[in-house]
Amino acid sequence: MKFGIFDHVDDSGLPPAEHMAARLEMVEAFEAAGFHAYHVAEHHGTPLGHAPSPAVYLAAVSQRTTRLRFGPLVFLLPLYHPLRLIEEVGMLDALSGGRLELGYGRGVSPVEMGFYGVDRDEQAERMIETFDVLMQGMTSDRLTHQGRFFRFDDVPMLQRPVQQPHPPLWYGTNTPGSAARCAQQRLNMLTLLSGEVPRTMMQDYRDAYRASGGEEAEMPFIGVGRHIVVADSDEEALAIARPAFARWRASFVQLWEARGAMNPFVAATPQDWDALEARGAACAGSPDTVRAFIAREAETVSFNYYTAQLAFGDMTVAQVRRSAELFGAEVMPAFAAQG
Repeated sequence: MKFGIFDHVDDSGLPPAEHMAARLEMVEAFEAAGFHAYHVAEHHGTPLGHAPSPAVYLAAVSQRTTRLRFGPLVFLLPLYHPLRLIEEVGMLDALSGGRLELGYGRGVSPVEMGFYGVDRDEQAERMIETFDVLMQGMTSDRLTHQGRFFRFDDVPMLQRPVQQPHPPLWYGTNTPGSAARCAQQRLNMLTLLSGEVPRTMMQDYRDAYRASGGEEAEMPFIGVGRHIVVADSDEEALAIARPAFARWRASFVQLWEARGAMNPFVAATPQDWDALEARGAACAGSPDTVRAFIAREAETVSFNYYTAQLAFGDMTVAQVRRSAELFGAEVMPAFAAQG
């Protein structure tokens, strides 16, 4: 089993330049701790996401790291011109020496899509066509395409990715029914859902993967994401996690509440850290406490990838660095041979 980091790059209360500088220091700590990959969300017009252009932010990440893999989770495909995206993917993979993990999706917020004038009824179709063009562009010397939204005639593809035929593909989903499709398309899959649903999703993925001829040794990553804080004691970790989550949650719901467009997933997000822990979606504690928390879920949910959201709210660089150090040194080794 491998471990990654998921990050909204949400508001911390710091001025923008200081916020970005602090996040890049945290990314260096994630690499030093031995995490496999760093996954970044894309959001617009909300304090939940201060990396609205993931490619720009990840270009900086590529220059501050040497081993850590990274990528968007996800690029919101309905907002992209596919030619520009093909070129940016190629550049990111080249800047990092082939460390890009390429997540894509349609987006969950019609409010954010509305800022860009993308009609909700067109989101799915735009995503599918953009993805088709992206895949063709990454794997061809020249691009010709005739579709509803885009038309290209013999365009040279000069920014081919280092990883051939393309970087690993990821799909972030909170829709249980998408697991089988992800398996059939050999996509790495991550969900932030908790409770019984992830267990069903992971099993559905594995069943569909085997049914479609997939080899166990070649199975993509399938995993969950959880808010995690590790400190030298349970008391210290909780003292960090509770106010930090309160700030993160305020950022999470701000745009939805301001526009009166609350959706069920957002509305169901617990009001405080203790309620989040009770749901099984978070843990703050010593390395022993966090290790036991992950082990309990691993007993019933057959994931092979686990992402920790170690940076959120107003957590400081020192707090995140210590959390990453303890996670890497005292939590991850216990699961090294587990899958």
